[in-house]
This record gives sequence, structure tokens and C-alpha cells, in this order.
Amino acid sequence: MRRKDREVTDRQAIIDIVESCQCCRIGFQDDGEVYIVPLNFGFEYSGQRIVFYFHGAKEGRKIDLIAKNPYVGFEMDTNHKVYAKSNNGTACTYTARFQSIIGNGRVSMVCNADEKEHGLRLIMKHTTHKSEWAFDGKMLNAVAVFKLEVEKLSCKEHE
Repeated sequence: MRRKDREVTDRQAIIDIVESCQCCRIGFQDDGEVYIVPLNFGFEYSGQRIVFYFHGAKEGRKIDLIAKNPYVGFEMDTNHKVYAKSNNGTACTYTARFQSIIGNGRVSMVCNADEKEHGLRLIMKHTTHKSEWAFDGKMLNAVAVFKLEVEKLSCKEHE
């Protein structure tokens, strides 16, 4: 990271930033192109690694790309605000506040019913802040759940 003064390394601070994000964008490699998908997510720390869970249709381009090349990049950001550092009215006096996380990892399909339900609970907890959800077998069979096990992550903020 070029701007070490903006780097966030504290684990709890990183978790707080992830919790404030609404969307995780995953970049897949597709024969020389990058295919970026914005997704709702849930997450947890497993050991010292963060794991993101996502859901979607059981077929389509992203499902094909997971099978083809599971190594992906991801990005999320939050707390945006543009403001003037001084009142002289020039564009160069403006700056932006933000928090962002980027990284890489491997995506895999979740096939185990218990883990699939666990992933869906994490997604619902993150998006609704409620933990108690019921999932029947028909629901679990109708949706694909996949996870991103983060291998590399950097977090940055500017106030």
C-alpha cells in the first residue's frame, strides 16, 4: 500500500468497516476480461481469515466462472463524503473521506446443507441485523450459496 498512513491493520477496525459495507464486488477472470459482480454478503472470521458468503441463482456466468477459475479479487467501500479542506473555492482544496477493503481469495460452492444454511444466516444477519431465520429444504435447494475464503486483504481509510 502506497499510503501507509491510511492503512488499517487492527482486526476489530477491519471488522467494523466490513460491517458497515452494503455490497461486496467480486472480480472474476473470464478469458482476458474481468467480470465484476456486486453482491450482498454475510461474513465471519474463521481462525485468522475472513470468509464471505453469498447467494444467487444456481446457474449463470458467475457459477460457470467459479468452476473455471475460483481465484478472484474483491472490493468493498463505505463512509463516503467529499468536503473542502479550505474555503478558497478551488477544486484542489477538496478531498474525500472513505473506507475501503480490497483483496484476493478463492471462491467455492457450498454444497453441505448445514454450511449452506449457516451462510444464508450470516447473509441475513448482515443485511437485516437479525439472527433467527428458518430455512426449509425447498429453499435451500432452490438457491446457490458460495463462499470466498480471503487469502490477502488490505484496508484503507481517509478521514
